Amino acid sequence: MAMGLRSKLNHGNSSLPRSPPYLFSSVCLLAFLSLAALLVLKVDDVAYQTKTVAGHNLKPTPWHLFEPKVFDEGTSYSRATKIVQCQYFQCRSNVIPNYPQLDPSKLASCPAFFRYIHRDLEPWSKSRISLQRVMEAKEYAAFRVVIVGGRLFVDFYYACVQSRMMFTVWGLLQLLKRYPGLVPDVDLMFDCMDKPAINRTEHRSRPLPLFRYCTTNEHFDIPFPDWSFWGWPEVNLGPWDAEFRDIKRGSRSRSWPKKWPYAYWKGNPDVGSPIRSALLECNNTKQWRTQILRQDWGEEARAGYKKSKLSSQYKIYAEGYAWSVSLKYILSCGSLTLLIAPQYEDFFTRGLLPKKNYWPVPRTDLCPNIKQAVDWGNSHPAEAAAMGKAGQDYMDTLNMDRVYDYMFHLLKEYSKLQDFKPIPPSSAQEVCIESLLCFAEPKQKQFLEQSATSLASMPPCVLPNADGRILKRWKMLKERIMKDVAQQT
Repeated sequence: MAMGLRSKLNHGNSSLPRSPPYLFSSVCLLAFLSLAALLVLKVDDVAYQTKTVAGHNLKPTPWHLFEPKVFDEGTSYSRATKIVQCQYFQCRSNVIPNYPQLDPSKLASCPAFFRYIHRDLEPWSKSRISLQRVMEAKEYAAFRVVIVGGRLFVDFYYACVQSRMMFTVWGLLQLLKRYPGLVPDVDLMFDCMDKPAINRTEHRSRPLPLFRYCTTNEHFDIPFPDWSFWGWPEVNLGPWDAEFRDIKRGSRSRSWPKKWPYAYWKGNPDVGSPIRSALLECNNTKQWRTQILRQDWGEEARAGYKKSKLSSQYKIYAEGYAWSVSLKYILSCGSLTLLIAPQYEDFFTRGLLPKKNYWPVPRTDLCPNIKQAVDWGNSHPAEAAAMGKAGQDYMDTLNMDRVYDYMFHLLKEYSKLQDFKPIPPSSAQEVCIESLLCFAEPKQKQFLEQSATSLASMPPCVLPNADGRILKRWKMLKERIMKDVAQQT
């Protein structure tokens, strides 16, 4: 009976359907593909929500609309993969060394214009800077920078024109690399557009701390070195030290008497600038001793700026939409800079003295005033040449060592005014040299690497003490000189 039952059971088992041999592998493959698809969707989802230093997912600033950047990174998957790779896997081994101890007796004094750091930060000397005040400035900012323990975190709000944001953040990373362990913890808002926003009248009772590239006497905006000190790939301008050397070398190709005895300006007049529009009326070398040309930036960049003249005795600086980075290149030419009375100032122009480093030109009666300056220079060639050389010499002192020192002291003095401990917000992304280079396009990467710094061989220069009386006397001197020039016309 037992044998019969066993036989019956065996017979019954043999009648059950058998699983195909490939079913298990098929289930595994399906699970793998599902997991892979889920992973791809997750990567894609993370990437398309990630704001980056290159401008991914960032809209133009609403206070200055411009053409949004178009990213050409192949398929959406390749773009997503790059964002995840660059943003989340590059800064894991970011080790911050300490700056070596050096002999303090070898410290050099900073240039006199560094004293303006105290003036720029004076509005917060008594009230100090609270986190609430910083967050109120967000309304006017393109991005927020938080430095903690030598690591850099950026909270991105809006895209900047071209690669301004990338090169500005690169400059901060180079500062941390140059002075490791010395840069204090800071939390600041930064706007990358041209015009100051924090008006002294509107914000007098509650000034907001906002960094940007320029300011005016009527604004609280804090001036910071502009992006082009590290390069401007869109117009083929390299790092500042290299550009200055090339300009200075080119300026020596002709002696002063062999340069053209007229004023020269080449730029873009179509930027909503009344001064540049008025300047077009002066384009007559016989009547006004002036040549005015429109600048085609694309053509000039392709030609390596060989069409930009260094052969005239007088070069004109005229503000555009606001302040212009062109001033440092014009002053570097060795020609006598005819500086049309500016409304805006960047961090270094405060150290320039009229009739020493440049000739001041009033904004009114523009063409006659330019002619008067040229006529004076042609009647006093030695003095005009010396003034042009003094402008170039001033820019020679503004090497990248001094630029980094200015950045260092500005951030250090700013940090002293904070009444809170900086903490990176959860929305901020850590940015390091590796991650930024990972995002950079080939041409951007070339310019960035050319401007890379190294550990400084000397500590930062010594910042002059705050002394409002010195700045007041300096301001009165400049106003008196410019008034004398105006009365001569």
